[in-house]
Amino acid sequence: MDIRVALDEDWPRIYPFYSAIMAEGRTYAFPEGQSPEEARPWWMERPPGRTVVAVDGETVLGSAKMGPNRPGRGAHIGTASFLVDPAHRGRGVGRALGREMIEWSRGQGFRGIQFNAVVEVNAPAVHLWKSLGFEVVGTVPEAFDHPEEGLVGLHVMYRRL
Repeated sequence: MDIRVALDEDWPRIYPFYSAIMAEGRTYAFPEGQSPEEARPWWMERPPGRTVVAVDGETVLGSAKMGPNRPGRGAHIGTASFLVDPAHRGRGVGRALGREMIEWSRGQGFRGIQFNAVVEVNAPAVHLWKSLGFEVVGTVPEAFDHPEEGLVGLHVMYRRL
């Protein structure tokens, strides 16, 4: 598996699993049913952020977007979002993308990384981020409408760099 900056021609290979993950409704509060053109700006970051892909040959296994959490006086803290194609889960793609994001964020001079909305019942994600040094610094109760669990909390997770 290689991780590289996403190119424009990668979007048609990212969009199918982006769309499928949004339709599942278990991890992101992004709009569902977006066309490729509507979804593109939600995922393909512009500088100072960036979007990367994890690839195995020509196959895109997953993607991550990263950059400053807030502009101006909040720009010293990074943030990121991750997608792993459901067909390729369990292969370490999320962990590899997470490590890449941490190293990139450190290289960009961020002081820390804040995830604004990790669904508290998304046990694999919470476990992964804790194993990579993140901690839950707060939980917004009932902030996410999960399709099976109903109203659940969103964790704010943080890792100092």
